[in-house]
Amino acid sequence: MEEALAAYHAGHTDGSAGVRDGMRANDPETGTDYRVGVVDGSVVAFQSELIAAVRRLLDETR
Repeated sequence: MEEALAAYHAGHTDGSAGVRDGMRANDPETGTDYRVGVVDGSVVAFQSELIAAVRRLLDETR
C-alpha cells in the first residue's frame, strides 16, 4: 500500500508540473497508481489555470 501511495503522489506531482515519467507509468506494480496521480495532478493544474483566467477576466471588467 505504501508503494501505491508513493507512486500516486509522484504522479500527482508530475501531473501538476505537466510532465510524465514513462518508466513509472509502465511499472507493472505501481504504474496504474502513478497514471491516476498524473491525471489528478493535471486536473488540479487545469483548475488552477482556469480560476486564474477567470479572476483576470473579472479584474478587467471592473
